[in-house]
Amino acid sequence: MSDFTEFALQNWLLFAAAFAILGMLMGAEILHRVRGITTVNPNEALRLINDQDAWVVDIRDAGEYKGGHIPQARHIPSAMLKDRISELAKAGDKPVIVYCRSGAAAQSACALLKKSGITHVHSLSGGLNAWQDASLPISRKKA
Repeated sequence: MSDFTEFALQNWLLFAAAFAILGMLMGAEILHRVRGITTVNPNEALRLINDQDAWVVDIRDAGEYKGGHIPQARHIPSAMLKDRISELAKAGDKPVIVYCRSGAAAQSACALLKKSGITHVHSLSGGLNAWQDASLPISRKKA
């Protein structure tokens, strides 16, 4: 045990960085839970789409959307989301799955939707990248 203590004292900066990173990861997860935002993986999202007729919202820009998107995804770029929330209110009790390219921007969009009263909001963990990695279909047609 004394070898570990000596190593830790000599490399205190390394341990401080490790604890800072761990704190940030835990803080992000706690923030998501406090906001009430749930994440779903691609298979869970597919189940919500098939079983509960979930609405899928792509918040990427138009060029990315045209390059490929989840089939039947509604395209509402993140810059226009605040002005078009009324469209998503029509989903009623159906789940709404929001995604971007990697999943980071979708978290903020979900928080905005949740704050606006849309209750069943989910973020696609890993975004479209994770969807493609799971070998799920991509469409290039307009929804």
